Amino acid sequence: MPGHAIPEPYKWNESFKTFYDQIDEEHRGLFDGIFACMNDNNDANLKSLKDKVTAHFTAEEGIMTKAKYADFDAHKALHTAFIAKMATLKAPLDAAAVEFAKDWLVQHIMDTDFKYKGKL
Repeated sequence: MPGHAIPEPYKWNESFKTFYDQIDEEHRGLFDGIFACMNDNNDANLKSLKDKVTAHFTAEEGIMTKAKYADFDAHKALHTAFIAKMATLKAPLDAAAVEFAKDWLVQHIMDTDFKYKGKL
């Protein structure tokens, strides 16, 4: 099933806006982190991306917990699975890993994160 289009160039844009400033700013950073790995595919950029992912998921889960977000468990499970996948990656990333990360972030924001709009 086709999902949402992956933007080219791979940058955050207004279509990804959740209307939570902290989350939107962190999402921008995730797009930038994946973009950096695409353009300078090395250990430092991959480590930076993994750190950004972990920090963002921790912050987002904290916000959801504080708001008693009803779909928290399902949302957290998707985060946990993505972190597990990221943990297996080594630089330089192959094309399939880059495409997976690009697509995962787009689909996750548009399909999963958008479910909490107005609820946090």
